[in-house]
Amino acid sequence: MNQNKTIKLDDAPLNKFHVKIAGLTFGAHFTDGYILGIIGIALTLLKPEMELSPLWVGLVGSSALIGLFLGSLILGWISDFIGRQKIFVFSFILITLASFFQFFADNAMELVLLRILIGIGLGGDYSVGHTMLAEFSPRKYRGVLLGSFSVIWTFGYVASSIIGFYLLKMGPDAWKWMLVSSAIPALIILILRIGTPESPRWLISKGRIDEASQIVKKYVGKNVVLDDETPIKNNASFSSLFSKNLRKRTIFNCLFFVCLVIPYFAIYTFLPDILNTMGLSENFGTDLLLNGILVVGAILGILFTIKYSRRGFLISSFIFLSITLFLLSILPDNANMFMIVIFAAFTLIMSAVSNLVGVFPAESFPTEIRSSGVGLATSMSRLGSAVGTFLLPISISELGMSPTMLALTAVLVIGTIVSIAWAPETKALTLSEASGNSENSNLDNLIPKNKKTV
Repeated sequence: MNQNKTIKLDDAPLNKFHVKIAGLTFGAHFTDGYILGIIGIALTLLKPEMELSPLWVGLVGSSALIGLFLGSLILGWISDFIGRQKIFVFSFILITLASFFQFFADNAMELVLLRILIGIGLGGDYSVGHTMLAEFSPRKYRGVLLGSFSVIWTFGYVASSIIGFYLLKMGPDAWKWMLVSSAIPALIILILRIGTPESPRWLISKGRIDEASQIVKKYVGKNVVLDDETPIKNNASFSSLFSKNLRKRTIFNCLFFVCLVIPYFAIYTFLPDILNTMGLSENFGTDLLLNGILVVGAILGILFTIKYSRRGFLISSFIFLSITLFLLSILPDNANMFMIVIFAAFTLIMSAVSNLVGVFPAESFPTEIRSSGVGLATSMSRLGSAVGTFLLPISISELGMSPTMLALTAVLVIGTIVSIAWAPETKALTLSEASGNSENSNLDNLIPKNKKTV
């Protein structure tokens, strides 16, 4: 093979730098899963110690998600102007500091405010992390790398359950150690992120071609070039997400994301309480079993992302989840074993399809507004999941478990309809083609109608 032959960035071979960027982004998702998971166990101690009402339980449980909404929206938009790398580092400065100060929170309000700050940092990282990896990754590996976020997030979530369970032995103040423990992975990621390069695609969008070329040659390969080295001439803004060419994909990404994460976070943030209410858990065993299934499902999701079309995987998963959650809503309380089997199946597929929340948004938007698009989809999902997490303990208390599960089933049905109507197919396209950067690309062309998609 001719070593001097130029290769486009989208077709570059995977190298150590790609693995490093993936690792730094994966580490962030591990931290995210840990932070959002540990609060569920900490609340079992916080509720009696601080005498929290269902309202305050919902606020504490959803506060990081509220911050995620704000951070994804604001920091994602800012990164399209000042660059990905600055937010890539700043977000973890905020997460590390706020995680540490949770140890000194004396009341629920202080805890809510600190976790909102943590969420803002996580939201900013969601926007730029997915974007950075998408903009550096070759298309052959992009789906696997972006889809792997869910696996690492799940490992973080499960790790929080295991560590939280053992920290319970430290007594009533164990919740302080649970929450502050998230500062450890956050600090490690922060240190490792210092010195990472700016996204060359973002530099090109700002007309800084020489800088972009130098970064590509230094980190990706001396014979690698940008897919398109023409500066983007239009002045894209946040409102561009709702232009005629982009509004359909913007609405799709927001809605499918929301419809997946509302039941995910509502159910798994309060998993111990839900299992007890359903009569499925008298010890840590069932909880640990379902957490293990979350990990298996996340890994299975990577295989499905490789093997099947994005669109087909999403639609079939929504249908399956709607059916299984409906069954959980109507089954009698004495059908314990059958309920565990169905809950396990629901957990497996929910974890698997969650891989796509890292894939679709990053592949759907042009470079000049990619972080804004990913940020908007993430922020809407986190707003929805925050509302769902806030309302869940109140709904269970006032209405009961069955009506609450039926309401979450309705959310999944909406996701099914939206996906059938609007889900694109981006699997076999370059990042420019998938996002509509190329002149002949539009959302309708992304629906599988020809041999370029799988």
